[in-house]
Amino acid sequence: MEFQKDNTFVTGRLKSVTYAFKGAVKLIRTEHSIMVQFSIGIAVTILGFWMHISASEWMFQTFAIGLVMSVEGLNTAVEKIADFIHPNYSKRIGFIKDIAAGSVFFAALTAITIGLLIYIPKFI
Repeated sequence: MEFQKDNTFVTGRLKSVTYAFKGAVKLIRTEHSIMVQFSIGIAVTILGFWMHISASEWMFQTFAIGLVMSVEGLNTAVEKIADFIHPNYSKRIGFIKDIAAGSVFFAALTAITIGLLIYIPKFI
């Protein structure tokens, strides 16, 4: 059976959202790094309610959680593609995977900085 693209606007978008949701659920259920990031996101969300953070602090916190989760998902996709293309150890594939992991590191540093800027004043 040949793949046929759905060109109608509404049903095409609904299918895209369905695939995206399924992908997000697969990430959360199967990838340990995403499980950790998702858990941290839930924990800081609860902390945000408990500490009564402001609307702008919610925006920054939500952005930080979304940034880390998104970049972590892209990193996972890069790793899965690299492993599919070259299942055995390869120095070049390792280099690519390290770069993808480095992007997660930058996103995590950004999220940590945002978290510290929001919560340190609340604890002091």
